[in-house]
Amino acid sequence: MPSLTSPDLRSGYPAQLLTVSGRALAQLVRTPSHSRRAEAARKLARHSLWLSAAGAALVIALMVAFDQTEIQLMPARGTPSLWPIRILTDFGKDEYVLSALGAALVIVALFAARLRDTRRTLLLGLGTRLQYLFLSVALSALVGEVLKYVIGRGRPFVGGTANPFNFVPFEGTGAHASLPSGHAIAAFALAFAVSALWPRLRVFMFTYAIVILLTRLVLLAHHPSDVVAGALVGMVGAMAVRYWFAARRLGFAIRADGTIVPLAGPVSTRLKRVAHGASAP
Repeated sequence: MPSLTSPDLRSGYPAQLLTVSGRALAQLVRTPSHSRRAEAARKLARHSLWLSAAGAALVIALMVAFDQTEIQLMPARGTPSLWPIRILTDFGKDEYVLSALGAALVIVALFAARLRDTRRTLLLGLGTRLQYLFLSVALSALVGEVLKYVIGRGRPFVGGTANPFNFVPFEGTGAHASLPSGHAIAAFALAFAVSALWPRLRVFMFTYAIVILLTRLVLLAHHPSDVVAGALVGMVGAMAVRYWFAARRLGFAIRADGTIVPLAGPVSTRLKRVAHGASAP
C-alpha cells in the first residue's frame, strides 16, 4: 500500500480513508518502473517453464500409476472418526484464506487513515505485503476454477468406481471439479507468498501446505495428481504476482541477475508502537 507522508490535516477521517484506499489500488496498476524487470521476467519465464514441465510429468505419472491405488487405501468417505481432518482441511479453503487476508487489509486501511507520517508509512508497508498475499491466492484460485471447469475430472469414486480417468469437460459441477485441488492451490500459493516475503517462515508454511494437501487425500476429495497440480498452480501464480509487485518496486527488489528478493519489512516492535498510537486517545 502507498506511503502518505504529508496528509492534509484538515481532511476528515472518511476522506483520509478514501485516499489511502484509492492510492493502495492505484499503485498496483501503475507503470512498471524497475530497471531490472526484464531480467526478472526472463527468470520467471524460465523457472515457470521448468516447474510446469516437471509438475505436468509428475501429474501424468501419478494419474497413470498411482491415483487408483491410493484412493482405494483411504478410509471411506464420511467416516465419523475423520472429523478432526474435516476441520483441519478448512484452513486451506480459498474462501476462508481470502476472507482472512481481506479482513486484515481492511483493518490496516482503517488504522492507517488515522495515522500520520512515519507511522502511516510503516503500517502501509505491511498493507503492501498483505496485498501481495491476497492477490497471490486470488489469482491462483481464479486460474484453478477455470481449469476445473475446462478439465472436468471426476472426484474419487464419482460414478461408483475408482476410475482416475473419469473426465467430463465443461461439466461444471462440484463432482467433476477434482483437477486441480482448490485447497492445494490456496495453501501452496499462500506458503510460497509468505516465504517470499519472510524466508524464515518457509519451513512452517510449506509444512502447513503439505498437511492441507494430505487432508484432501484422506477425505477422498481428490486424487494425488489433483493435489500436485494444485500445488503447481498455486506456486506459479504466486511467482507471477511477485514479479508484478517487484516490477513496480512494491515489497520486493530485483538483483542484477533478475533474482527477486524481499525488501526489509516492518519490525514487530515498531508495529506494536503503531497500533498503540492508533488506539491512544
